Amino acid sequence: MLEEKLKESIIGELKRQAANRPQSLKVEGSEEELIVNGKIDLEALVMVIAGSVAGGP
Repeated sequence: MLEEKLKESIIGELKRQAANRPQSLKVEGSEEELIVNGKIDLEALVMVIAGSVAGGP
């Protein structure tokens, strides 16, 4: 259960970042494998993961 929630949070955040900056980040794939090419806002990703672990939305 926790692994699934973390996976969803990470994928969702990476796709959100890619949608906001399509020229800087591309994310392709599914829940099993991702291809990520570009710059990732690591601080935002960490916040999403921490929120997921803490039980946030």
